Amino acid sequence: MAKIDRKGIGDTGELRAADFLSRKGYALIGAHYRYRRGEIDLIVQKEDLLVFVEVKTRNNLHYGPPEQFVSRAQQTLIIQAADAYIMENDWQGRIRFDIVAIVPGKEIVHFEDAFY
Repeated sequence: MAKIDRKGIGDTGELRAADFLSRKGYALIGAHYRYRRGEIDLIVQKEDLLVFVEVKTRNNLHYGPPEQFVSRAQQTLIIQAADAYIMENDWQGRIRFDIVAIVPGKEIVHFEDAFY
């Protein structure tokens, strides 16, 4: 049985998500921002709105849609990382937490204001 390259799948998904969001008018500000145990996949901006994006990519839908795999614990870590980013960069505008769900061969789905 072939080993699944999860990191490669995730990296490809993040590139696709960044391109998708760019086409929707968002500017990519950062990627893979880490704070303690949390990581923010993408940080994008549109006018005075800073968006922290969790990208979930799956090969198929056998176990459910990708967006269902963002646990409460993961959300908490993302929020903590976002708080650190906001403080480090003295961000004064609005913020939002989104999920971009990707399954190859399917439409990319963008969930705005997905949690928090």
